[in-house]
Amino acid sequence: MNRRHTIALDAMGGDHGPQVVVPAALRFLAHRTAVDLILVGDQARIETQLAGKAAAKLRDRIRVRHTTETVEMDESPAKALRGKKDSSMRVAIDLVKSGEAHACVSAGNTGALMATARFVLKMLPNVDRPAIITAVPSLHGHTHMLDLGANVDCTAAHLMQFAAMGSELVKAVDGVARPKVALLNIGQEEMKGNEQVKKAHELLSRSALNYVGYVEGDGIYLEDVDLVVTDGFVGNVALKSSEGVAKFVRHTLSAQFKRNLFTRLAGLAAMPILNAFRRTMDPRRYNGASLLGLRGIVVKSHGGADEIAFENAIGIAEKEIHCDIPRRIAEQVGRHLGEAPPARDVDDQDQRRATA
Repeated sequence: MNRRHTIALDAMGGDHGPQVVVPAALRFLAHRTAVDLILVGDQARIETQLAGKAAAKLRDRIRVRHTTETVEMDESPAKALRGKKDSSMRVAIDLVKSGEAHACVSAGNTGALMATARFVLKMLPNVDRPAIITAVPSLHGHTHMLDLGANVDCTAAHLMQFAAMGSELVKAVDGVARPKVALLNIGQEEMKGNEQVKKAHELLSRSALNYVGYVEGDGIYLEDVDLVVTDGFVGNVALKSSEGVAKFVRHTLSAQFKRNLFTRLAGLAAMPILNAFRRTMDPRRYNGASLLGLRGIVVKSHGGADEIAFENAIGIAEKEIHCDIPRRIAEQVGRHLGEAPPARDVDDQDQRRATA
């Protein structure tokens, strides 16, 4: 018999709050039998969304934890951390800390989520900073990428830590025995890159990880690699640029097929191909970024996520619970960092530097 798991959802986070989180929770529970959910937030607003036949059938697997505060999307991480201890975000993370929930999912303010999760849950041994990781589509299925915005300034040793954590995640969730790890750079030649990247290259080359060298921006989607490592500034820019290109391509194709009768007919003929392309590039399929390095599981959903996207983020949390990701990272990351120097040669200001 499968062990039951509980996931806490920040019902007030994101652009839409309970209007998206609650329907997404119901969609998720409809085809999961071994998971219970705790909806954290304004009880009145949550209960309004739970009114209906679909919710009634699943109500015994849903609990509501009332809170009086909400972290706004543009609120400073420091203010959220110090001044809103009864926010839906804070309480959802507290439930993970207490063991009442096995994971937390939030679409709220990224900086506040990172700062609060780090303060409440603390870091795993041998890990200095949490990193945000997610999967992106590629020619070979998908590629994981980190860091995507948690750490703007990183040292080579930080990148080494990210690589060790990300490799263990890919090994667990994708079943890859030796994930191929690449370092994002402006070229594949040895002499290219800044000092940070070159030093990280040296550390990774000496490590026990399956490091395959540098990869350029296009290689995130084209190269046969399982994990791409970079700092949070570059990673966030690369991810947002990719999302923008995908939206541009979809918009341009749609506009071209609507130009006249002939292009509309051509569009109808190409509809199966266009639908397949749309499914492959649909960002909702990849929604849900994990905060690696914490003593607990926290998944960040896109702030503008719809029901399908948020449901996917809950699914990522469930998978990480089954794989026991924090334990695996804690057990394995140390041996990969044996030759790496201490990473604390940059002022530790993660809570202020976390980006959205």
